[in-house]
Amino acid sequence: MRADSKVFRKDEYLFGFTTSFRMGQLIRYAMELPRPRPPRKLEAFMATEFVDSLRKCFKDGGWARTEDEREEGGTFLVGVRGRLFTIYGDYQVASAADGFAAVGCGDQIALGALYATAATRMKPRARLLVALRAAERFSAGVRGPFVCRRLRA
Repeated sequence: MRADSKVFRKDEYLFGFTTSFRMGQLIRYAMELPRPRPPRKLEAFMATEFVDSLRKCFKDGGWARTEDEREEGGTFLVGVRGRLFTIYGDYQVASAADGFAAVGCGDQIALGALYATAATRMKPRARLLVALRAAERFSAGVRGPFVCRRLRA
């Protein structure tokens, strides 16, 4: 058990990470987060300004890896302005068509549970806890306690 959480709020962003606690610490304590400015599309902002800031943070913190002249980081979720994005190790930015996402070794299990509960009248937090408990039950690498945070639009 660790005292530091894999889910945290920073400025107007909400983060949830996998991969490494070091990566999460760099995002949490060292990354200079750019502010999205309207009317720019949020997807374009995330794929350019946000990722540029992330890459700089990872390089400065010694986390970025380079192999065959290609740079790699880590995987995490980021919520901003009521939207949820997944940032993958190759710095691609994904926005899920279904409105939910999961990362880590239990991601497929959690996604299945989120999909299966989509048509129910369950509240978002309850659905999230069902998904996390399913991942905990069926993946040896997932365990509570679970931290739930809400991002306001």
